[in-house]
Amino acid sequence: MNTSTKDRIKGSFHEVKGSIKEEVGKITKDRDLKTAGKTEKKAGRVQQQIGHAKEVVAKLKGKLTELKHR
Repeated sequence: MNTSTKDRIKGSFHEVKGSIKEEVGKITKDRDLKTAGKTEKKAGRVQQQIGHAKEVVAKLKGKLTELKHR
């Protein structure tokens, strides 16, 4: 599995985990848990975007290599 896929999977996991923490924090009225959940959810989204960016860069690199060898 390439690194971009790993980043996207890990990002999704952290986003879901953060959502759960945030909801539990809301239910229990625990501000710290709610904030931690929001933070983890945002970090998960960023990690997903990093994975996407790596994928785009890899595709561009492949295209550039292809053009170079023509």
